Amino acid sequence: MNIAIIFAGGTGQRFSNDNLPKQFVEVSGKPIIVHTIEIFQKHKEIDKIYISILPEYFAYTEDLVDKFGLTKVAKVLKGGATAQHSIYNALKAAEKENPSNSIVLIHDGVRPILDSDVISKNISDVKEFGNSITCTPCYETILISDNGITPKEIPYRRNTYAAQAPQCFYLNEIIAAHEEIQKTNPNYCDMIDACTIFNTLNKQTHMTQGNFGNIKVTTPRDLYILEALLKYRKENEYAIQ
Repeated sequence: MNIAIIFAGGTGQRFSNDNLPKQFVEVSGKPIIVHTIEIFQKHKEIDKIYISILPEYFAYTEDLVDKFGLTKVAKVLKGGATAQHSIYNALKAAEKENPSNSIVLIHDGVRPILDSDVISKNISDVKEFGNSITCTPCYETILISDNGITPKEIPYRRNTYAAQAPQCFYLNEIIAAHEEIQKTNPNYCDMIDACTIFNTLNKQTHMTQGNFGNIKVTTPRDLYILEALLKYRKENEYAIQ
């Protein structure tokens, strides 16, 4: 089984929208989260989708699933205290209903521009290497700083990459990693994503080339970029297979 875990439990504090979390803002006639789910709905290798959402938007999300015919959605779940708690809840729900060696693709609900072949490559790389972290090369110089004022380290740009999503693992292995982290860090402090969890546990991860444009909608400015990307894809008859 190939399972997409979509987490969208954030309130969008950097989005400056007092009324609606960013994942539900409409762009090109659909909420952002629907654009995201449809990527996996339309992909022939994805069998099921689990969605972890803000508790107060649980019923609304279920209505969206019905309205847009998202038939691969197996379950909508209420999110936890943090993004990682929300993901863990979805992973445990998937564990009850699927083989332990299923491949899970953990993806942000506000990353709605993901190429079909990147999903396929991630699945293939998990089978070959054990896991897969979607990455793109950095085209900016990266500064590492402890104080935000002076750089402590400036790695050569050719050695720097941005980790994105999906981040992909065997179901039993990513659950085990979560539970190991929880023993010493129950609040997931600084555990921003699954890649960080694996790295903290000194587990090897494999990098898979992602597509440029796979933006995470974080600020209102990103809406303009997203709208332009969706328009470009439509005009060029881009279809996710």
